[in-house]
Amino acid sequence: MTEPAENPPEADRIDLLHQVLESGSVRKATRMLNALHPAEIAHVLQSLPPRQRKIVWQMVDHAAEGEVLLYLNDDVRDEILRGMDATEILAATEGLDVDDLADLVQDLPAKVTSEVLSSLDEQRRERLETALGYPEDSAGGLMNPDVVTVRPEVTLDVVLRYLRRRKDGLPEQTDNLIVVSRQGRYLGVLYLTDLLTSDPDDSVAEVMTLDVKPIPADAKARDVANRFEQLDLITAPVIDPDGRVLGRITVDDVMDVIREEADHQFLGHAGLSEGEDMFAPVLLSARRRAVWLGINLMTAFLAAWVIGLFEATIEKVVALAVLMPVVASMGGIAGTQTLTLAIRGIALGQLSAKNIRWLVSKEMAVAALNGLLWALVVASIAWLWFGNSSIALIIATAITLNVLAATLSGALLPLVLDRFGIDPALAGGVILTTVTDVVGFLSFLGLATLFLL
Repeated sequence: MTEPAENPPEADRIDLLHQVLESGSVRKATRMLNALHPAEIAHVLQSLPPRQRKIVWQMVDHAAEGEVLLYLNDDVRDEILRGMDATEILAATEGLDVDDLADLVQDLPAKVTSEVLSSLDEQRRERLETALGYPEDSAGGLMNPDVVTVRPEVTLDVVLRYLRRRKDGLPEQTDNLIVVSRQGRYLGVLYLTDLLTSDPDDSVAEVMTLDVKPIPADAKARDVANRFEQLDLITAPVIDPDGRVLGRITVDDVMDVIREEADHQFLGHAGLSEGEDMFAPVLLSARRRAVWLGINLMTAFLAAWVIGLFEATIEKVVALAVLMPVVASMGGIAGTQTLTLAIRGIALGQLSAKNIRWLVSKEMAVAALNGLLWALVVASIAWLWFGNSSIALIIATAITLNVLAATLSGALLPLVLDRFGIDPALAGGVILTTVTDVVGFLSFLGLATLFLL
């Protein structure tokens, strides 16, 4: 077998590593594994079944373990942490930035968390405790407390000399310095480009920018992501209720939020979690999915009960049993389209109680046009198939009614669920399916009972 190249193109490195792992060459696999970025190592670990994952984790360079843990999804990270003792976890967390440490500490056992906190110097411990005081999905949970602040009255020359003396250099993703008052309250930002190109004798107050609005620490993560997207920000300052600067959020943290939100919406429609391990144990996966299967079963029985009410009608007109799925399916597709649009609107902060009426009006108009169009198509097919104009008219009416009902539900459900604290991405699809099935069968079979018997 031909040996893979030592320095393959980046796009092929992970595939080549998998090949080497399968060949059993531990030394070569270890060398290739540790040449990858921590995010790529995490990708490899998540692509392996648990037994192989445990072996590969032992190959990871100890100095990179902390960063690799940060890139793993929740389930895989928990699995690996359970296999590490307190000493190994402490070693892995050493040297991590405070914001990264805050993300990791929340998944550690309480005893290990206490040891991690006691191993930090006073300044880092205070910063970490501040970050841990905010929910993970808030601006305070996203922020990095490591910031560089300057006062407005000093000159740019003084700022430059201060920066040159900093032993640790500038934090990553730094595009500006935060200007604060003597009390630490936010005033504005000093962009590095302005610092380097302005007269060194100018004061910070003369050059600073005032139009960068700080983000409250309790702001939701998705609102933070929306602001970064709209304003093309690289960093943004975070403040407490009194206006004091707590830290800053960087674009790389926001990218994580956007990806997690996208994963959540995609997997939520199937009742799955974005942190779920693809290779999780059978019983664990079965237990998680059983809940939504059970809810779906109850809604299916509700639809079956509606069908049972018209058993005599179906027995006399067999064509109804053939055409019933068409009515439910057309309503389901129409409702899902509007539901997805509404969930996205809520996630982006574009949809609220203030503008829902306009969205409902627009979506109902779209539903009316599409409902009539496809009702006509289905009615024509039904008439050609069964040669019965009454059935054709009934199914056309039922499809139109179901599409309108499904669209109305798809528009309103996400907002109603969100108001009651229920995740629309998880619950919206199940409820919508119930509505489209019940309304579809009830309208179709009800009309058939009235006009065919």
